Formats: sequence, structure tokens, C-alpha cells
Amino acid sequence: MQVRKLHLACTLIWLMVSSSFSAQAKASWTRNERRAGNDFVKVDGKHFVINQQRYAYVGTNLWYGANLGADDATGNRARLLRELDRLQTLGIKNLRVMAGTEGPDGEPWRMLPAMQPHQGEYNPAVLRGLDFLLSEMAKRSMRAVLCLSNYWHWSGGFAQYLSWNGAGPIPYPPPAEGGDWDRYKGYVEQFYTNYPARAALANHIRYMVTRTNSISGTPYVSDPTIMAWELANEPDAYANKRAFIDWIAESSRLIKSLDPNHLVISGSEGETAAEVTEMTDIDYATTHIWVQNIGWYDPTKPETYKNALKRATASLKKSQQAIAKIGKPLVLAEFGIARDNGLYAPGTPDNYRSHFFNALLGQVYLAAKNNDELAGVNFWAWAGEGRPRNPGQAWAVGDDFTGDPPHEPQGWYSVYDKDRDVQRVLRRYARLMGSLN
Repeated sequence: MQVRKLHLACTLIWLMVSSSFSAQAKASWTRNERRAGNDFVKVDGKHFVINQQRYAYVGTNLWYGANLGADDATGNRARLLRELDRLQTLGIKNLRVMAGTEGPDGEPWRMLPAMQPHQGEYNPAVLRGLDFLLSEMAKRSMRAVLCLSNYWHWSGGFAQYLSWNGAGPIPYPPPAEGGDWDRYKGYVEQFYTNYPARAALANHIRYMVTRTNSISGTPYVSDPTIMAWELANEPDAYANKRAFIDWIAESSRLIKSLDPNHLVISGSEGETAAEVTEMTDIDYATTHIWVQNIGWYDPTKPETYKNALKRATASLKKSQQAIAKIGKPLVLAEFGIARDNGLYAPGTPDNYRSHFFNALLGQVYLAAKNNDELAGVNFWAWAGEGRPRNPGQAWAVGDDFTGDPPHEPQGWYSVYDKDRDVQRVLRRYARLMGSLN
């Protein structure tokens, strides 16, 4: 009870301060928006538009972009520029990027260095890395979806905010020894009712949304390179949906009170029509498809592929039908599949991946062509020239960032710069989706 009273008092103080701040900043934002040519991505019914022209896209997940752009010894800006050039050549115009990672940097199974190594304290090199990424994306007419937190532990996320705010040690899931996914989920879903943890994430959201790019000098709220703010990667609640939806509504209202220009999404891996209806400040819906993780596909048993593909396409169609009732756009924000025979190293066959990408991207394109709800897609994930030191093993400090988060087998879902067949598929559908604009 005392925690709730403190939370309410802090909320009242913040509302008084933020309303004053908003009033002072509103005219400045309006001027900045005019200077940007009102070039922000907006929603028009089932479509995205830029300056009233349709925006349909093929994108990727480049979650490590800010770390690669860091201006200290942990970054590699030369590589980042090469990756952006490769993606531009493929026609990839949209990048989903982590804009909130938490420490301490000595914790296992997470990307390092963290943007926020201690609560409320930031690593300036990683922040400048995000600034650099956005400034270079602008030069290439790319758009960014900035993900502010994470349900999963591999960037710190909800679990770290809980640990910082009295919930006890994080019960890490596999590959931690004795790790258990259900125990981790039970721990992390305390976040929605842990008001100090929620307030700490709200402070991070406020910090990022009101940031000014140190390279371009452009306030983030005025930067059309940013397409959307994503509250978290795959947030969900299995035990307390009400608290989950209330948190989404509160966080969305916070962002929109600070930033009238950009879209806001939850980041869910699959929203129901009822959830999207209640999330009144969410601008579009997202879905993720993982045929191996969910148990539909075993890459060491090729005979499982046909049924896995059938279930994947049915899942995407089901998401379309759910969101059709709402009349908002839908994005396939994550999908991937392993290399043939469950191998990880560059140069190993990826025939099933090429076929899978062709099928799902084809489904997205046909839906977009028919003016249905599917408006964009971000495949998982671009590794480019990144190479795992030990293919199939977890990431360690000093290793290249690839497409796979640190706790996962490196090379599992990574698309390398030498994967020519997959790239031909990506280039084809990037061109076709672009032809709708």
C-alpha cells in the first residue's frame, strides 16, 4: 500500500512537470515538423503513409545497431556503415533496433555494453552509437523502429528493472545451469505490478524520447527517420492481462504526451483483436512467427518442414483476420528459420530458409498488393559480415554481433552477407513491396 501511495504521489508530480514542459515545447516541435517536411510515417487506415504516399516495406532486425555505432573500443562504425550499405543495396528500408539495454555489464546472457549500466546512469558511447546509426540511416532514407525495453533477459529488460527494484536475483532461463523458462516468466511478469520498476522504465522512456541527436542536432521527436517507438520486445502476461494492458496504455500515453509525431506500438509477438481494441493508443499491430521455437519444425528432420510452413502461413493469415476487425496495419516484425540440418556456420546450406523466406514474404506482398492489413515485414536477423567465433555456442564479450541474441546459438537465425539465395529473395520482395508505394 505504501509503495502504491508513493507511486501515485510521484505520478502527480510528474504530470505537473510534464504538462508545463509540453506547453513550452509544443510550438518548437511544430516548427521542427514543418522543417522536416512532415515526413513522418503515419497510419492511414490499413496502410502506412509518408506525405500521404503509401509506405510498404521489407525490413530487418538490426537490434545491435547502437552498440555497433558506439564511438569507443566496443563499437565498429566502419562495419556499421558497410552493413547499412549492403542493406540499402538489397532494398531494405526499415530497421528494428534496441533503444534500451540494461546492465550491470557483468551479468550473463546479455548484449554488452549496456546503454544503461546502472539505473538512471547511461553509457554515453552507446547513446552516441544510436545517434550515429540514426544519422546514417537518414542519409539512406531508412526508417527505424526503436525498441525501448525487453520481456526477455538478453538485453536486461524487465528482469533487470525488477532486480534493481527489490524483486531479488534474476532466475536466468537456459542456457543457465538449471534454468527454467516458466520460472523466469513467473519472475518477469511481476514487472506489471512492481510500480518502482515501472517508474524506472518510464524514466528511461522519457529520457530517450526527449533526447537530441548529438551528431545531427535533431531532437528525436522531430526526426522522421524514427518510424515508431516500441514499448518492449515481446511483452506479454500469462497471469495478469489486466495489469499488462494497463501498463501498455500508461506507457503509450506517456510517449504521446512527449512526442506527437511518431507511432507507438506494444511490440507484442501476437495481439488479439480484443487486446488491440483496448490498447487505444497503439497505432499498429505486430506478430512474430517462429516455427522451430514453437515446436513445429526440426531442421534435423526435413520431413517436418512442409507442415511447419503450412502452420506458419496459417498463423499469419489468422493474425490478418484478427487485425482486419480493427482496421489498423499489421507488421510481421520477426520471423526466421534455421539453416539446413540445424547448422550454424557461414557457407552451410540454407535451402529451406530460402524457401521459407520466399513463402512468407510472398504472403506479405500479396496481402499488401490486395490492400489487406499486412503493411510491412522485418526478417530476423541480419548478421552481415559478423561471424560467430564458435558457431552454435553463446555469444561472449569480444565476439562479433550476429543476428542471434547473446544467449542463443550464434549463427542460428543469422543471415550472412554471403547467403546469396536468401538475399535474392529479399531483393525481389523489397522491390515488389516498394512498387506499391
